Amino acid sequence: MNLKKVLWATAVLGLIICGFIAYQIYSAIFSSNTQFNNNEAFVYIASDATFSDVTTSLEPLLKNLSTFEAVAKRKGYITNIKAGKYALKKGMNNNEIINTLRSANIPVQVSFNNQESLALLAGRISEQIEADSLSLLQTFNDPGFLEETKFDDDTKLAMYIPNTYEFFWNTDAESFRDRMRTEYDRFWNDERLQKAKNLGLSPNEVISLAAVVQKETAKVDERWRVAGVYLNRIRRGMLLQADPTVIYAIKKETGNYDTIIKRVLFRDLEMDSPYNTYKYAGVPPGPITMPDISSIDAVLNPEKHDYLYFVADVSNFGYHIFAKSLVQHNRNKVQYTRWLNQQKVLR
Repeated sequence: MNLKKVLWATAVLGLIICGFIAYQIYSAIFSSNTQFNNNEAFVYIASDATFSDVTTSLEPLLKNLSTFEAVAKRKGYITNIKAGKYALKKGMNNNEIINTLRSANIPVQVSFNNQESLALLAGRISEQIEADSLSLLQTFNDPGFLEETKFDDDTKLAMYIPNTYEFFWNTDAESFRDRMRTEYDRFWNDERLQKAKNLGLSPNEVISLAAVVQKETAKVDERWRVAGVYLNRIRRGMLLQADPTVIYAIKKETGNYDTIIKRVLFRDLEMDSPYNTYKYAGVPPGPITMPDISSIDAVLNPEKHDYLYFVADVSNFGYHIFAKSLVQHNRNKVQYTRWLNQQKVLR
């Protein structure tokens, strides 16, 4: 009798222990294991991350790191880490967390515009994807790639069409660059190519001229008129005489792209640089900044008029006064020069 009781007691105790272990396993896998207050938290896992790196990132977000590690080991995640950006939802259990880290890499929106150099572009992109600015810049400047794609030191910035693109966060430098080449080819569709041909310009020349237009006016609704002025001058064999190209030539010569120049002086116009459109005919050899799509399309679809000159309108800041003759332009220019002197803008 006593033996039966012992056996029953042992069996019951065994069931209790098994039930407790089963509960612990179930809890470890299926109980909520997040401790952040927001509805979701983002985790970034680098391409060379180890499991230790992953747990370091997750530690502030989880209630119990040990149960996560146990489930991760059981599901084989420790040896199958996936790089990327992941969104953990509030209340997720360990099973859901690991499934997310395995297969729910979410894309990021990468935006850029108005970069004056590839170095600045590399810095901007490195803030948005995993690739660092040095690897990006080295990849952008790769001689083999430039030769293959027929870009050079002057035109290479033209390949990057400013916009918002979707990438995975763990995109490497080469993949980003190659995608940008694809986007460049997609941008230059048959319609745009034909319009450039009708103007007697190559795609890169269109972008170089668009960069000048963009530097001349921040007003999008004025860019078509400004583009028309420069195209009129090109057709007549006139120098562009664009102040922004002189400013860029100074920056390129000094290597200081942060220089602020508000007034171009007569001595600047004598600078011997192919970017100085007071000395050299045609469009600059490359873009002086990264023009946005509105500036490019302004060159491809210019306003048709007879204007050959323009100067800043001090009565309507941001816009310009246009003229068909040099005599008219010089009269318009007097007001602007007087305003510069009154504001003591000497450089």
